[in-house]
Amino acid sequence: MKPVDLTLTISSSIPNFPGSPKPQFILWSDIKNNGYNLELLFFSSHIGTHIDAPYHFIKNGLKIHQIPLDRLMGKAILIKLKKTKNESITKLDIILFEKKNGKIPTNSTVFFFTGWQKNLSKNNYFTENPGLTISAAKYLALKKVNLVGIDSPSIDLGKDESYNVHNILSKNNILIVENLSNLNKILSKEFSFTILPLKIKDATGSPVRAVAS
Repeated sequence: MKPVDLTLTISSSIPNFPGSPKPQFILWSDIKNNGYNLELLFFSSHIGTHIDAPYHFIKNGLKIHQIPLDRLMGKAILIKLKKTKNESITKLDIILFEKKNGKIPTNSTVFFFTGWQKNLSKNNYFTENPGLTISAAKYLALKKVNLVGIDSPSIDLGKDESYNVHNILSKNNILIVENLSNLNKILSKEFSFTILPLKIKDATGSPVRAVAS
């Protein structure tokens, strides 16, 4: 399979989570005055396509710089489910996928395509997005999955301000990747993935370059 970029482009105009700082790109040096171009970047560690370390929600959870590389690359399973605003990914959705395609093995990486990414520029993108139910999250935790990714801004439903799914997955040392794009371009149910965050000491999250191949 030709490599597919699953990453949103970070720019000063990228939509960002309500309450997060607006990204800024500040010119620091230029070729005319300094002989080289250089910019300062200011944005949340959870901007765009990003990974949540368990430490994001768990006091003693794994931090970004502590994530082993073998958890950030390998084989992934893609579950395609068209979901509209405020619509949940349920435990039954996952079970039905397994009945058709076989059980999700222990330590698997699972990506969910919902089609929500097409709403990136809409006002409800961050507030009415699809997400997992608590029972779906617990089901994946029982399977001891490695990582769960989604093409929406949060693994939780937009209306869930308690972040229940984040807490369940983080408590079980499961990595979370949000705001994935181009999952519709992956035609197989299993593929190779690479998700590389910046190695930032003690960080709760990081923007990533995510690739399927």
